[in-house]
Amino acid sequence: MTVLRKIEQEVLQIKERNQRVEADKAWETSLERKVLIALLTYFVVVLFFWIAGLSKPFVNALVPTIGFVLSTLTLSFAEKWWIKRRKLE
Repeated sequence: MTVLRKIEQEVLQIKERNQRVEADKAWETSLERKVLIALLTYFVVVLFFWIAGLSKPFVNALVPTIGFVLSTLTLSFAEKWWIKRRKLE
């Protein structure tokens, strides 16, 4: 295999890896992921509250779910602040 051929193959592998990384990042920041996790959080907490015999599990499960949603909004803001601060140093 020639040197040029090896370099071409390495570049191809890097491009494929970058596509996977970009897709993973897109999923991590997607609205669909946040909604899915919020729904799963809600149903798990409802189930726990129901099994534990706590009152109004469907209403009370909203509290941790809303907390999760708010934390994703806050983390986005904090991430932007952190990145900006790091670039100035």
